Amino acid sequence: MKLWTRREDARLLTGHGRYVADLVVPGCLDAAFVRSRVAHGLIREVDCSAAREVPGVVGAWSAADLSELPVCANEAAHLQDLPPVPRTMLAKLSTEDAVNGREWPSLAKDRVRYAGEAVAVVLGEDRYRAEDGAAEVTYRIDPLPAVVTPAAGAADSVSLFDGLSNVAFRGTAGEPIEEVVWRRAAAVVEARYRQQLLLPTPMECRTILAVPEDGRLTVWSGHQMPHRLRLELAKSLGWPAERVRVVVPDTGGAFGSKSATFPEYVAVVFLAVKLGRPVRWIEDRMESMSVATRGRGQDQRVRLAADEDGRLLAYELEIDADVGAYPHLGVGLPMQTAWMATGPYMTPRVHATVRSVLTNTMVTYPYRGAGRPEATAALERSMDVLARRLGLDPAELRRRNLIPPESFPYQTPTGRRYDSGNYAAALELALETIGYDAWRAEQARRRARPDALPLGIGLACYVERSGGEPGGLHDFAGVEADEDGAIIAHCGAASSGQSHETTFPALVARTLGVDEYRVRLVEGDTDAQPEGLGSFASRSAQVDGAALQNAALLFAERARERAAELWGVPVEEVEWSGGTLYPVRDGSAGMDLTELVKATGPLRVHERFESGMGFPFGAHAAVAEIDTELGVVRVLRLVAVDDSGVVLDPAVVRGQAFGSAVQGIGQALYEGIPYGEDGVPLMANGLLDYLVPTASEIPPIEIKDTCTPSPSTPLGAKGAGESGCIGSPAAIVNAVADALQIADPDLLQMPLTPDVVWRAARAPKYEEA
Repeated sequence: MKLWTRREDARLLTGHGRYVADLVVPGCLDAAFVRSRVAHGLIREVDCSAAREVPGVVGAWSAADLSELPVCANEAAHLQDLPPVPRTMLAKLSTEDAVNGREWPSLAKDRVRYAGEAVAVVLGEDRYRAEDGAAEVTYRIDPLPAVVTPAAGAADSVSLFDGLSNVAFRGTAGEPIEEVVWRRAAAVVEARYRQQLLLPTPMECRTILAVPEDGRLTVWSGHQMPHRLRLELAKSLGWPAERVRVVVPDTGGAFGSKSATFPEYVAVVFLAVKLGRPVRWIEDRMESMSVATRGRGQDQRVRLAADEDGRLLAYELEIDADVGAYPHLGVGLPMQTAWMATGPYMTPRVHATVRSVLTNTMVTYPYRGAGRPEATAALERSMDVLARRLGLDPAELRRRNLIPPESFPYQTPTGRRYDSGNYAAALELALETIGYDAWRAEQARRRARPDALPLGIGLACYVERSGGEPGGLHDFAGVEADEDGAIIAHCGAASSGQSHETTFPALVARTLGVDEYRVRLVEGDTDAQPEGLGSFASRSAQVDGAALQNAALLFAERARERAAELWGVPVEEVEWSGGTLYPVRDGSAGMDLTELVKATGPLRVHERFESGMGFPFGAHAAVAEIDTELGVVRVLRLVAVDDSGVVLDPAVVRGQAFGSAVQGIGQALYEGIPYGEDGVPLMANGLLDYLVPTASEIPPIEIKDTCTPSPSTPLGAKGAGESGCIGSPAAIVNAVADALQIADPDLLQMPLTPDVVWRAARAPKYEEA
C-alpha cells in the first residue's frame, strides 16, 4: 500500500528530512544575538566583558568590538568593520533614493530603530552556552519617542534618520480623476481600511550555517533565492561570487519571508570568515516573532463611484504603507497594491497613490500575496458598500462589471496587461458551490426572528499577478543524462514546500516520454546550478516549469542530432521515443539514451528561459454567523474558486489553495501584531498573544477551479500559491459586515476580534443610518 504520493513525503514523514539545524559540522559555533528591548533610542554603551567569562563562550562582540577582532583566516585580511546589510540585488532605480543615507547595520551602532534590533552577538560551543553568554551582556540605551503607524511616521515629528523624511518613497499608478466624475456619479462610497501587520510564521524559522574551507565559503540556509544570497554575501565580503556556495536543504516553509539577506546572516558570515570556523544561527520562535519580517501593513483610503445602473465609473485608492525601520527590502512593495487596484473590473478610471513610511517596527517584506491581498480587500469591501448604496445584490453588482472573456488581453488603467480570464465563470461557480440563493433565503428567515444569530454571505472576486516583474521573469534550467541512464533536471528554483521534487521530474518525464522515477531534480545548490533566480511570486510552474519543459525538448533534439551524426543520417531521419533513438527508415533496433551517452560522451542542455506575466484570478465566498453577545464569528462555510491556468499537479495545487485559505482566515479573524505606544510588540507570551488558526478554527473549505490557460508561457500555467490569502479575507469580512448590516464600514478592521465585532454589532445599521 502506498502511504504517500509525493517523493518528498517518504523522507519528511519518516523523520529523515535534513534541515540546517540537523547538519553536523565539526567545530561549529552557535550564535545568539543580544537584542534591544527599546524600539527607538541612542546606544550609549554595550558591555560584553561578562559574557566572555561564561564557560563555553568563545567570543562576544558589539559592532565596535568587531572592528578589533583579530583575523584568523587569510581570506579575511581585508575585512575590518562588520559590513552593513547589502542593498538588494533586486532593487529598482525608482527605489534607490529611498536607501541612500539610511544604512541598515548588521549590528546596531549608534541608534536602535526597532525593538529586537541586535546590539551584540555571542558565539558559544553550542546554542545553550551562547544564550548563557548573551544573558550576561549589558547595554544602555537612551529611549527616543517611537512611531508605530504610518500616520505617525509620515508626520515627521520623530525622524528615524536625521535630516531625512520618514516618507521614503512615493509612487502612483493610473491617472488622477477629475472631480466632475465624482460629482456626476449616481453613487459614491468612501471608506478607510487598515491592513494590519502580520507574521509569516513558517514552521521553521530563519536559519544559516557558514562553513569556511579552502578559500571558499559554503553557506547552508533555508532560503528561497540561493543565488541572490550568494551574490549579496559575496558583495558584503568583497569576494567574487564564485568563492561563495549556497546550499538550500529541506526548508520548513517561507511564505516570502526567507528570500533576503538579513542582518544576522551578514554577522554570521563575517564571524565565520574572520575566525576561520563554522558558525550557525537558528532563529527560535520568540526571536522570530520579535524580529522576523512583517507582511501587509497599509492604511488605505478609497472612493468608488458608479452610475445608476451600477456600472463602475471611477476608483481612487490612497495607500500609506508601513515599511518598517529600514527601506531596504519592502519600500517599493506597496506599488503591487497600486498596480493591481483595478481588480477584475472594467473601471474606466483608476488612480492609486503610495507613500512608503518608515516606522519603529521590523522591516515589512513580501508575505504570501505581497500587495494583492491589500488591493483585493480594499476594492472588494468597497464593492459591497456600493451594492448596499445602490440597492443591488453584491453578486449582481460584480456581474455587471467583470471584464468579459472577449476583452483579453486587457490593459488596465494602472498599467497591467491581463493575459486571459473568464472571471464571470469563476464567480458563478463559487455562487453555485456555496448555495448562494439558499443562504440568502436562510438569512431572510433569520432576520425575521429577533432571537436568531445574524448570518451573512460575503463575496470577493480577485485577480493577481504571478511570476514576477519585468527583468525577473526568467530562470535557468538544464537537463543532462548520466551513463547509468538517469536523467538529471537542473533549475534555479529552491523549494520551501512547493513539491518541486515531485512536480518537476514528473514534468520532464512527461515531456521526454520516460518514467518519472528515471528523472532526478537538482536545485538549491549554487555549485550544481550556477545561475538561478529562486522561488517567489508563485513562479514555480509558470517560469521554472516552462524552463524545464523547454530544456527537455532541447535535450531530446540534441540527442537526435547526436544519434544522426553517429549513424551518418540526417537528423530528420532520427526519432526520439520514450528515451530511445530510432532510425526512421531502416527499421533497425533503436539505441537507448544510456548507450548514446556511452558512445558519444556527456549530454547536457542548459538554457535561460523567459516567461511572461501571469494573472491568476478567482472568486471566494464565505458564510458566517455572529454571536453578538460574545462578538464571536463562526465561519460556516468557505468556498474558493481559483483559476491558475493549466495545473501540473492537481493535488499539489489543491494543497496550496487550502493552506493559503487558512492563512487568509488568520488575517481576517485572528492575526495581528499588537504594539505598545513605545513601539515594543506586545507578544511576551508568543503564540498565545499572536493567534493563528488551528485545526479547531478551520471551517469547511471547498476548493474548486476553472482553467483559462495563459498565453504567456508554453505550459499555460499561472501562479497557484497565494490565492487563498488574496480572496478569503475580504470574503469573510464582507460576510460579517453583511450579517451585522453596519452603516459605517470603517468599524470593521481586521482582525475581527470579539471586541471589534461586539462593538460593531452595537453600531447603527445601514437601514437606520
